[in-house]
Amino acid sequence: MIGKSRHLAALATGEGASREQFGQGCGVLQHSPPPGSYRHTRHLPGPELAAWVQHFWIETWNWHGAAPQRREVLPLPSVHLAFIPGRSRIFGVQLGRFARELTGNGCVVGVKLRPGAFYPFLRRPVSGIANTSLPLGDVFVGSLEAEREIFAHHEEAAMVKTAAGFLTARLPPEDPNVELACGIVEAIAADKSITRVDQVVSRWRINERSLQRLFRRHVGASARWVIKRYRIYEALQRLSSEMKPEWADLAQEIGYFDQAHFINDFRKLVGCSPAQYSLSPPSECGQQQPG
Repeated sequence: MIGKSRHLAALATGEGASREQFGQGCGVLQHSPPPGSYRHTRHLPGPELAAWVQHFWIETWNWHGAAPQRREVLPLPSVHLAFIPGRSRIFGVQLGRFARELTGNGCVVGVKLRPGAFYPFLRRPVSGIANTSLPLGDVFVGSLEAEREIFAHHEEAAMVKTAAGFLTARLPPEDPNVELACGIVEAIAADKSITRVDQVVSRWRINERSLQRLFRRHVGASARWVIKRYRIYEALQRLSSEMKPEWADLAQEIGYFDQAHFINDFRKLVGCSPAQYSLSPPSECGQQQPG
């Protein structure tokens, strides 16, 4: 299992640090070139939230009266809490591509929970909110007051501190299955050799039915879906690099038996073939990634 200390080590740039630059394989599939300004930063959680939160993120934009900007991403298996003036929401795991439009100017303060960590807050299977969202107040008491307090601040550090305080005051009792679910997902993300469910079953000595029940309840998506999503991310990273891989070799590396099935799945998930994506991957992808 990957524990809390390893989770922190993977993020370590110092408590409260922010990041504005990320690699190409971050899941942005389409983004209209903004004529105005756009900013996305990430902030690490403090130790009291490290077992629950992957990072906080703040997104601000101003298109100076230009047309709305469409963004399309391939999300990872995380639940997000999004503080949005007048309409704060909880976004479940999005199983397909996720498209949104940014209009005018605005600001969103988000909390990206560790994959598998939201079940104790929701108290029902996280799979039940996949591909959808619900008002933040449906799960968290006092969300409207927190929203107002967050956006009364003008500095990012104060916004994050307020959001962190809100969540810290509402932490649920510890659930041993949270660390198990998080650990398995984080291992799948880190270990490129995990391409099949039976490898997870063998490594964690858990039967497949129990594994699927754990993922349905805590993660919000099946173990097979999680493996495929992270391996497709590997493909996106490889296709965005200067050294383009051979399709057959890449398909085999990420767990496909043949090139045709890989290309078919890639097209369904990404919206174009690997060859088309490799010709024009999203530019400045890291600066444009939501959450």
